[in-house]
Amino acid sequence: MALRLTTRRLFRSFLSRSGPVRAFGAGIVQHRHTEENNLDTKFEFTAESKKEIERVLKKFPPQYKASATIPLLYIAQEQEGAGNWLTLAGMNKIAEILEVPPMNVYEVATFYTMFNRTPVGKYHIQLCGTTPCMVAGCGAESIKKVISDELGIGEGETSADGMFTLTEVECLGACVNAPMIQVNNKHFYEHLTVESMKKLLDTWKSGKEPKPGNQNNVKTCEGPQGKTSLKDGEPGFPEFLDLDKLMAEVEAEKKTAE
Repeated sequence: MALRLTTRRLFRSFLSRSGPVRAFGAGIVQHRHTEENNLDTKFEFTAESKKEIERVLKKFPPQYKASATIPLLYIAQEQEGAGNWLTLAGMNKIAEILEVPPMNVYEVATFYTMFNRTPVGKYHIQLCGTTPCMVAGCGAESIKKVISDELGIGEGETSADGMFTLTEVECLGACVNAPMIQVNNKHFYEHLTVESMKKLLDTWKSGKEPKPGNQNNVKTCEGPQGKTSLKDGEPGFPEFLDLDKLMAEVEAEKKTAE
């Protein structure tokens, strides 16, 4: 009985929270016609996107083309001029290509949070708000406050210039480097502080792209106290993988192959 009453109180408290509640899915499941997204909205894949679609479809047997739903949704969302979001027309076009009912595509797009079905800013800032990011370092709430103060927006809103959208999301798997943000489903910016978050925003505002990764100038997951274990490296393994060196080697191999 006591547990039931406690559960009811917590649920009422949850419903009465002021401000936006973090979504645990990909937003509203049902489609809502809007001026920019309705049955009359036009969508066509660009020549570059069509080339990429051909490349993706070659990975699957013809009878299993539906397996390419997620890659094609990404292509539609990220192609030049798409604005980093999916229209109903874009999803219908994917259904035509894959020869599946449109509902099959809608089901995938509404399930996964990485697909935006309403317009977002050029820089979609996805702020992790779960426990490690809430308590580590300066905390996610401090990072959110910097973003809100600097851009004049709250959670779920887009700046007046259309440059930034702020969304609070569930765990992004970078707990050891908390607090952190993900931008446009691609780039992680970790070990954030109030100062480094403001610097990131200033960089984007100036039209430049900051370097993703740890923002505390280290390549490992060390905290501000430095390394506390495995100081001699793990036996038989390098201390850490130098990703910058690895990417340089990959690029060099590509140029050699050309």
